[in-house]
Amino acid sequence: MLQELALRFETASVTYAEAHAVERDADWFLMKLMEEAGEVVQAANRLSGRSRRKGLDESELRRCLADETADLLGHVLLLAHHHRLDLQAAIMRKWRFAPEEPTPALPPADR
Repeated sequence: MLQELALRFETASVTYAEAHAVERDADWFLMKLMEEAGEVVQAANRLSGRSRRKGLDESELRRCLADETADLLGHVLLLAHHHRLDLQAAIMRKWRFAPEEPTPALPPADR
């Protein structure tokens, strides 16, 4: 599951890099991950009221946070793919579940 998703992000990233003459070296993968983490923080701060909302309503702010979180996830998977990391095995070791197994119903997240 994660490997398939990583390959889809890899394809999109290569296409973007070729179109914009971006060199995807080892440093780039880490710097992009940090850039996207900062954008998640910025979006979360706007949603929580810790930063200017720039005229966006709550649904727009939530969409921004979702978009930035998707970017962060993509760059986590790109970094792992670049370094040939087995994230499924790491999740089993660290979180003690198999990512491909069905997920039990979760309680609603605190807001």
